[in-house]
Amino acid sequence: MKKFLALLLALVMSLSLVACGGGSDTTTDESTDAEGDTSENATYQVAMITDYGDITDQSFNQTTYEACQEFCDAEGLQFEYYKPAGDSTAERVAMVDAAVADGYNVIVMPGYAFAETIKETAELYPDVTFIALDVAQADLGEDYTLPSNVYCAVYQEELCGYMAGYAAVKLGYTHLGVLGGMAVPAVQRFGYGFVQGADAAAVELGIADQVVMEYAYGNQFFGDADITAYMDNWYQTLGVQVVFASGGGIYTSAAEAAAKVGGKLIGVDVDQSANINTYGEGMCVTSAMKGLAETVKHMLSEVVAGNFANYGGKIETLGLVNGDDPTANYVQLPMETTQWGDGFTQDDYKALVKAMYDGEVTVSNDISAMPATTITVNFAGNIK
Repeated sequence: MKKFLALLLALVMSLSLVACGGGSDTTTDESTDAEGDTSENATYQVAMITDYGDITDQSFNQTTYEACQEFCDAEGLQFEYYKPAGDSTAERVAMVDAAVADGYNVIVMPGYAFAETIKETAELYPDVTFIALDVAQADLGEDYTLPSNVYCAVYQEELCGYMAGYAAVKLGYTHLGVLGGMAVPAVQRFGYGFVQGADAAAVELGIADQVVMEYAYGNQFFGDADITAYMDNWYQTLGVQVVFASGGGIYTSAAEAAAKVGGKLIGVDVDQSANINTYGEGMCVTSAMKGLAETVKHMLSEVVAGNFANYGGKIETLGLVNGDDPTANYVQLPMETTQWGDGFTQDDYKALVKAMYDGEVTVSNDISAMPATTITVNFAGNIK
């Protein structure tokens, strides 16, 4: 019954779009708003659905939301976001159903958790365009064929993780920590890349026997009292100097613990310096960033331009696209807020990116096991 109703709704939507002019280049008074949108633009209404967080998570959801909002404001497109009532596929599917029922025909979904949602909704709504971030083939299942109305982007997190780990050791930190959210592929790639980068820098400096790394997962994407207490032990008892917190809002626990002893943090996904530094001046050393906002804006612009057919049915892996300009890449460190020093300058960073782009420095994306290292890595598994 649900499938019949969904197909009926999709038919009604498609007929309504035809009535509005659809993909026609013709502009009429009725299809042009006060800001001068053409009828083609006016046919698109964009919705974003959060995964299990919200648009104030200062990470994945918030970045996606802000990118959608900025693009739609600039283009004069209607935009809304939907937050599932709970962390389940059923709740996420319900939000897709609601968005489609409300007339939204472009839906942006951030996070691997949307894999099953795609499988349950994409073919029900063939006239809806789905843009998914961080949903890989492994999340969907190797035997699943992505429909032509869905595009997925995944990132080479291991590369910016490597940059951050390399920078940390070059900047003089010898006792590091990795606090992951959950042991999902993207988080693992971040962490394992960080391990490889720290190891490479330590070997280059001849101090591999002096560098130690603690490694654990919180088994959730938010901080709490238990994780803060665990971080207190890292900073206060073990002497950890800097923690790479890769897991949405889980960084708050590391930041709370770091603030008590003047410790440092490394952010993830976006430049988190503004948020992290509210816990302590200069707390954020750098951030391992991926181009979430750039991907969203690019894909929405391609939809509006009528070019989505070039992307539909594809899963693209985004990483380094320029060896000379680090800011042009989908994975990078922030040029303006990284705490550069004599041990690792902006020129050193540019040289590293160039070497990675040229293949002189390689980073494994294998997450089947912790990377082999010369430095000491103390893996503790899940905290909770």
